[in-house]
Amino acid sequence: MSLSPAFLDELRTRTSLSALIGKTTKLQKAGREMRGCCPFHNEKTPSFYVNDDKGFYHCFGCSAHGDAIRWMTDQRGLPFIDAVKELAQTAGMEMPAQDRQSAERAEKAKGLHEAMADAAAWFTEQLHGLAGNDARQLLDRRGIAAETARTFGMGFAPDSRGRLKAALKDYGDPMLVESGMLIQVEGKEPYDRFRGRLMIPIRDARGRTIAFGGRIIGEGEPKYLNSPDTPLFDKGRTLYNLDRAAPAARKANRVLVVEGYMDVIALAQAGIAEAVAPLGTALTEHQLERLWRMVDVPILCFDGDAAGQKAALRAAHRALPLLQPGRSLSFVTLPEGQDPDDLVKAGGAGAMEALLREPQPLVDRLWRSEVAAEPLDTPEQRAGLKRRLAELAGGIADDSVRAEYQSDFRRRFDAHFTPQRKPFVPFQRGRQPWRPGPALPTGPVTEDAKAFRAAGIDRVLAKAVLAGLIRHPVEIARHMEVLGSLRLADGALGRLFEAVVDVALEDRRTGDALDSAHLVTILQKSGFGEVASDLLRADAMPYSFTQPSGNDQRSREDLDEAIAILIARPEVDAQLAQATQAMQTRFTDEAFERQVALVREKQALEMRLANLCQSNEDARSLGFEGN
Repeated sequence: MSLSPAFLDELRTRTSLSALIGKTTKLQKAGREMRGCCPFHNEKTPSFYVNDDKGFYHCFGCSAHGDAIRWMTDQRGLPFIDAVKELAQTAGMEMPAQDRQSAERAEKAKGLHEAMADAAAWFTEQLHGLAGNDARQLLDRRGIAAETARTFGMGFAPDSRGRLKAALKDYGDPMLVESGMLIQVEGKEPYDRFRGRLMIPIRDARGRTIAFGGRIIGEGEPKYLNSPDTPLFDKGRTLYNLDRAAPAARKANRVLVVEGYMDVIALAQAGIAEAVAPLGTALTEHQLERLWRMVDVPILCFDGDAAGQKAALRAAHRALPLLQPGRSLSFVTLPEGQDPDDLVKAGGAGAMEALLREPQPLVDRLWRSEVAAEPLDTPEQRAGLKRRLAELAGGIADDSVRAEYQSDFRRRFDAHFTPQRKPFVPFQRGRQPWRPGPALPTGPVTEDAKAFRAAGIDRVLAKAVLAGLIRHPVEIARHMEVLGSLRLADGALGRLFEAVVDVALEDRRTGDALDSAHLVTILQKSGFGEVASDLLRADAMPYSFTQPSGNDQRSREDLDEAIAILIARPEVDAQLAQATQAMQTRFTDEAFERQVALVREKQALEMRLANLCQSNEDARSLGFEGN
């Protein structure tokens, strides 16, 4: 069996070397490479590097060096042909047939490469001849400089059915048909595929011409015409401009994916050389894998119209099953009706760079798309959103990435449907206490008022707050001044609060980190074990912050809200009692308005408390109560 250089090159290209070596050797990211301890000799300090872009590994300790095939033979101990077979099976490639057939195919491929190179040269010659005047004028109108056209090998196919065929007659019609340059129709002579078009060579990663894209010069359809799939060209595996973008991407540490040839060319002319484009199809899994071999998070810059944004969303969905830790996509949304070509013509490279500075993460694109997909006014519609998000996250193969998406979607769902609350600001020593509104008196709180406030504390809510502080003891320091009124409460509640605060103060003084289990242990030793256990019963109170597990951020926000209500209610009650007494003594419009305002303030507090219970119940019923 003869293995051609082209077959082995393709096998190496399709094999992720870091993934192959990572099956048996622990690797860590080190810049653009992966690093680990060498499997060929004993070492404690990593000196073994794997470079996916260049397709080789190297150890600076023992000088072990090779590619994917060498790894299989040297590290796995396989014979050469068995190593190739195993890699080919993993890569989805068929092994070459017998020697004679393989040699014939290699010779044919060589001939096809030569034919494509000669075709590219002939098209370039036509562009600069008399027949290419209209094509040159098109380049001028599009703002493509002559130097740029030379760099990208642009040419012109005359509007003739046989001129290319005649120019390349030495290759013979069968080879030109197989290369995609001629069209074969049964019963007719083969004729030129590209006629009356601006020609753009499509090159492989080694810079060899393997296909063409042709843009019509005047009016007509299709506007762009690509070569068909051939032995050299698979449009689902090829990215336009990969040969030039790959080295530029290594320098810029980014790669941009745009929709078409002209976008790539316009960006390169503006100084942004790290752009590639798919070839008339949606971005495929193979193309995504090739992008990830260049950078961890490619940036998709599709057109700002509906079709472009739909294509970006298709790419997002296609990427989901392939995500890995650190490996994702990001998106730039161009102004509506514009493509990168339009953007850089109007504003230069700076306009594009301004968008690229803040790309949208993949998770944001998915979330916003699903939220905008349909109205979310009814429970059924919200449940539909929840189901769609769960299906998206469930399609991710990697366990850790899937769990992070599930958690992120839950947080976003909670935040989107939880009623907006005013941020709670803890009291600080020397500040005036909370007041229902600016019309109320703001003088210092008397001892009588403090006593009334302590007596008016909602003991059920106070128990819930204490349970929340025991569950989340790091919050105690934030609310020390705010909860000072609880020291005035009578009975076990006040004593328990004092014990909790004392423990928190002592740990803050010593610098120890206070956690819930440690706090409960100290309370038990102090004789508060039974009352603390009662407070911590999961089914005792309907609040997120009293539950043994849940979303930490939500629990902290809800605890803030509960404390604000706990402190505010006694003061509202006290001032409402004063306003009512004033009304009974002397009725005035001002006194009446004040009484009405306080009644509304009290009702608002009760509604806020009800919302706390209801939002927690909603989260539990939707299954989003976990982290």
